[in-house]
Amino acid sequence: MHTAPPPPRDGVGPSCVRLPHSGPWATVLDYLTERFPAHRDSLHTQVAAGDVVDAHGQAVDHTTPFAGHGRVYVYRPLPVEVPVPFELTVLHRDEHLLVVDKPHFLATMPRGAHVVETALTRLRRRFDLPELSPAHRLDRLTAGVLVFTVHRDARRPYQTLFAEQAVEKEYEALAPFRDDLALPTTVRSRIVKTRGVLQAREVAGTPNAETHVDVLARFGDHARYRLRPRTGRTHQLRVHMNSLGLPLVGDPLYPEIREVAPDDFCDPLRLLARRVRFTDPLTGLSREFVSNSALEPVQAPEPVHPNSFTRAG
Repeated sequence: MHTAPPPPRDGVGPSCVRLPHSGPWATVLDYLTERFPAHRDSLHTQVAAGDVVDAHGQAVDHTTPFAGHGRVYVYRPLPVEVPVPFELTVLHRDEHLLVVDKPHFLATMPRGAHVVETALTRLRRRFDLPELSPAHRLDRLTAGVLVFTVHRDARRPYQTLFAEQAVEKEYEALAPFRDDLALPTTVRSRIVKTRGVLQAREVAGTPNAETHVDVLARFGDHARYRLRPRTGRTHQLRVHMNSLGLPLVGDPLYPEIREVAPDDFCDPLRLLARRVRFTDPLTGLSREFVSNSALEPVQAPEPVHPNSFTRAG
């Protein structure tokens, strides 16, 4: 049984490196510098600073022998990132859960270029919760309800709940209005996302994604929509709305990719995780969390009956 990884530092956990069973290396540092030659100098600096530790949290120094078949953890220098100028709002906190209203542009957890400017890092620092972990994820560009588990023993029950699609989710979105589109409707398709490719795409085959789409209010040439996904494929809501001829306002990927500067926060994706509902796996209680955020409107709304639209002809 593996021991738990060392705790985060300044809200960010270390990177894990698995050691091979055996090899010609005299020390752990010899192995690391051979495996990561481009980082040779920085690894020497990190070892000298105590930023490389073993599975028990003990610092690795330049003489630590290579024993094989283990793990070491490297605390990387924190990158300089463009600050996201929006705050996280706490919706709920108890002994097991921390639920927040995530703003647009803030990633859920460290990944790629986003390490410090993430919801997880901010919340670990703010509340001194080293075992905090997301129960699910929201895209960086999507705002709304985001659920975290507070301690390690709560992770699996809540993460399983989301993974097994036992959570009722409701989103809101702003997109063009089409009077020739019959709503409500349910979109089913097969969505694939290739690693390294920005856009997901629909392909032939058995559907693996399903979204119920309804309209709530009209804003001139645009409308506010309610989206209820039954599955959770990458970019599912954006892909399905685009397939209906309803690309979301502010979307930099669909229908076409457009460049957005890292410090440009003027045109957010108009997609909000409005509500989540589920039966708590630890307490058996019915849970419901609702975002207090609002999508920036295109024009003043015209309330409409959500079932009043029919396809022309």
